[in-house]
Amino acid sequence: MMYTMLNKSQLSAAASNSPTLSASEVEKFDRMAKEWWDPQGKFKTALEFNAARLSWMLPQIAHHHGKSPAAANYLEGISVLDLGCGGGLVSEALAAQGASVTGIDASAVSIEVAKRHASQTKIDIDYQHCLSADLVAQGKQFDTVINAEVVEHVPDQSQLIKECCQLVKPNGQLLLATLNRSVKSFIVAIVGAEYVMRYLPVGTHDWHYFVRPEELNEMASLHGAKLLTSTGMKYNLFNRQWQCVTDQSVNYIRAYAKSS
Repeated sequence: MMYTMLNKSQLSAAASNSPTLSASEVEKFDRMAKEWWDPQGKFKTALEFNAARLSWMLPQIAHHHGKSPAAANYLEGISVLDLGCGGGLVSEALAAQGASVTGIDASAVSIEVAKRHASQTKIDIDYQHCLSADLVAQGKQFDTVINAEVVEHVPDQSQLIKECCQLVKPNGQLLLATLNRSVKSFIVAIVGAEYVMRYLPVGTHDWHYFVRPEELNEMASLHGAKLLTSTGMKYNLFNRQWQCVTDQSVNYIRAYAKSS
């Protein structure tokens, strides 16, 4: 299994040449799903990062739609698009709280892995191998759109943000998570994460595609999305845990509301 740096705005080849997966293909994707979701495996850091990210994102979704995170199935009745869903780490957490989730990704392999894991956990999610532009063309809209760690892998970032905004219903919510283009992010996210600690394969990111928060705000505001709140994320070397922090110089998440 490999990471792909650029370009996530282009669809990969189909994962299977047949309408239905063969037994050997199912077994392959099952193995990959197990590997991606193994809390003690090589993607342990990514899973821990995702857990910290969700600890901020889920309450934001609930509060925006007048729900209490303390209630059971508190996202019930909320439609969510997980754009660039990968293996389904965010999608499954949303669906587990009652949300109606659509997950899309440019990678056919990622979609098959996500489908296989969802079938194992008995969680109902609509996974599609397509691009945001495809859903825009279909006139689809959602209560909340999540675009996490995709912007930094797309050359035409302004177009992607435009499509994200188009996919949000009036008065809906847009969550954008990406990497800041700063000296610190180059040292931490590329030199540290890829070359020193080897948390990610070398070449996973291109620093030139990282986006400053003010640039993200400008792109979103052009299409009717107003910044509500934001958080940074940081890996604590002492306790080896990811946590939400005020510092947004490396990883950050921003919540926007779309005008009516």
